[in-house]
Amino acid sequence: MSTSTTASVSTHILDTSAGRPAGGVAVRLSVRGGRDADWRPLGGSATDADGRCKDLPAPPEGTTHVRLDFAVEAYFSQSEKKQADAQQDAPANRDSGPGVFFPEVAVTFAVVPGEHYHVPLLLNPFGYSVYRGS
Repeated sequence: MSTSTTASVSTHILDTSAGRPAGGVAVRLSVRGGRDADWRPLGGSATDADGRCKDLPAPPEGTTHVRLDFAVEAYFSQSEKKQADAQQDAPANRDSGPGVFFPEVAVTFAVVPGEHYHVPLLLNPFGYSVYRGS
């Protein structure tokens, strides 16, 4: 067991509609120390060409909850043509509205000191899934 007084966080995004990593997605990290405490933004980064965000700020001592905010609308807007080509059977824009149903994804999770939390995001224009990875 680690004796560190802080947790660490990493993430990556897989664009399941194209079957490849989602590069260039802005990710912000916020923390709080207790469920009733206010959120405090710590900073952020962007996913690399492999869809990984390896340089997120370390949560400070006393952090009990972390929130990752993924700005996915810009990613899908930039790659709309690529998305249409990759989804030959699924048009980039559906009759039900804009091409991206979830413009932002916020993932909140509890942390304990000394643990590493890897939180992958499986993403497509009309849905997403997250889990605690390794």
